[in-house]
Amino acid sequence: MRKTADRTAAPALKGGRGAEFATWGVTVAGVVLGAQVLIQPLVERAPAEFAIVVAPTSPMVLRRASESELAAGQKDNNPRRYTQAAALARDAFARSPFDVRALRVVGLTEAKAGREDVADDILTLAGNWSLRDDPAHAWLVQHRLKQGDYASAFAHADTLVRRREDIRPQVFQLFTTAAATDGPRALPQVAVLLSARPPWRQAYLESLHGDARGLQVAINLAILLQAGKAPLTNDELAQLYIQLLEKGQLEAVRVVRQRLNRPSNAALVANGGFGDASAPQPFQWRLAQDAGVVAEIVPDDVRPADPALRVDYDGYASSRIAEQLLFLAPGRYRLSAESRVEAGEPAKRLALTLTCAPGDLPILSTPAAAPGAQVWTPFSATFDVPAACSGQWLRLETRAGDTRQRTAVWLDRVAVTRVGSGAN
Repeated sequence: MRKTADRTAAPALKGGRGAEFATWGVTVAGVVLGAQVLIQPLVERAPAEFAIVVAPTSPMVLRRASESELAAGQKDNNPRRYTQAAALARDAFARSPFDVRALRVVGLTEAKAGREDVADDILTLAGNWSLRDDPAHAWLVQHRLKQGDYASAFAHADTLVRRREDIRPQVFQLFTTAAATDGPRALPQVAVLLSARPPWRQAYLESLHGDARGLQVAINLAILLQAGKAPLTNDELAQLYIQLLEKGQLEAVRVVRQRLNRPSNAALVANGGFGDASAPQPFQWRLAQDAGVVAEIVPDDVRPADPALRVDYDGYASSRIAEQLLFLAPGRYRLSAESRVEAGEPAKRLALTLTCAPGDLPILSTPAAAPGAQVWTPFSATFDVPAACSGQWLRLETRAGDTRQRTAVWLDRVAVTRVGSGAN
């Protein structure tokens, strides 16, 4: 009986010790894991020189230390720091072969050592691995520009400005300077980027409006883009036209319009039938939003398929109700239109005028309606454009009275045609 009891006690003892060892092992593992949990934030956030003491074999720590050494070397221009940064980065990369930041440090230290071809290969690889590696792309932009490779330099710059709005001014200035100083080679590459309609396109085009140099680049880009798959939108082109006008460059507006044929040069008045809004400002009707005047392009209630301009005027306010820019060569012309009176006496209260631009020389002022016509009625007037009148503003203007007297009129089919020896 004793022997039987002894045999059965031994396994119980073994089982107890096994459980004890298992518990001890779990405890040790927990302590190790807890230590790692505590150390990891320290490794990630502590200064690199301290972190590398705590975890000298960690790829992340080695990479951080290499970046710290590189920054110190750049600050002091210290070759020894660059050498140390290179060694740390290579060690980090060996332990973590997909660490793009470590690869970038290797590339930058190669550049500091004067081995720019090697640096170019390494940083190109880093840039291809990560579109978010800004320092690699920035170095590649600078290096490719030194090589005169605008296509590659601008492609890397595009990568930067797609992510970083804060560096757009510097990159935009780079594009503009290159396009202005080396137009034949650089300008087409800027146009290639804009043809892809990147998210920064509108911001870049607007950045060109600040000075004469930028506006010249904008003009050249407009011409290049017109021949491609992404010409300026009407809004973009209108902004360019308006900026040129505001800076007194009327001749540039004429040249751009002629080169782009936007709007078409075939019609002397754009959208004279008020049904085609495709022409950009200032060659499209610009309607006033003034007190005492309501001007709108709406379907005519007499001929609904034909939109027209309807004006409701209190007879007292002063306003340039509608206007657009023309470019008429010197000579004799006829202005024609159709009107329908709804209320009042628009022939007395409204006028169609032509004024030279630049300047304010009047060359025509005629009643903007056929007197008393309650049905659609044509009317016209002839005028002469003098030699010193390169552009003209066609306007619908008020002729205010002393008291309010409602005037409502419809206008349609406004046209200018050349008459006499110069007519086609």
